Amino acid sequence: MEKYKFQAKSEEGLLEKALDELKLKENEVITKYYEEKGGLFSGKKYTIEVIKLSDIASLGKELLKELLLSLNIQTNIETKIRDGQIKYEIFSQNNSVLIGKKGHILDSIQIYLRQAIFNATDLYINVFVDVEGYKQKQTYFLEKKVKKIAREVTLSKSSVKLDPMDAYTRKIVHSALQGFKYITTESEGEEPNRCVVIKYNENVEEK
Repeated sequence: MEKYKFQAKSEEGLLEKALDELKLKENEVITKYYEEKGGLFSGKKYTIEVIKLSDIASLGKELLKELLLSLNIQTNIETKIRDGQIKYEIFSQNNSVLIGKKGHILDSIQIYLRQAIFNATDLYINVFVDVEGYKQKQTYFLEKKVKKIAREVTLSKSSVKLDPMDAYTRKIVHSALQGFKYITTESEGEEPNRCVVIKYNENVEEK
């Protein structure tokens, strides 16, 4: 995987220069800036390191293949890049093994892949791993459940604290209830017991 570096005396226009030379768009790359102190007779230098998202996606796919082969699991993997996120969809004859109880194995695979990519690039990449739409289905049912709870909170005007959730799941809940009139959501507690509280607030108008 190739890393492209560009330098200039000013940070302004450095990204545009890199994108122009690589003939890429901003949403097709991941960037990292460096600032280097100049010597006695020279000013600061600014460096931008650019990696193509498509290259990172290819690397991640290979890492994922290696992991699954080490578990003796044969799979097909589809890769999609959208809005800076790399999504891997796994298809196999061992879905229950890959997903695990309540998706714990699948979550572990995603965490491993994110860390492996970080170790290779020194950059945090938004990586999403799913098995034949499992997470998509879980998201649908979760959204349906919390919307029902939000309607009950609106009627009772009493707050409801949900079970502890990871950061990704909490984000789904917050997003699902953004448009609800008189409802606010807050995350409370410390990891791994951090949870979402759905609250009634008569001062919140429907968005």
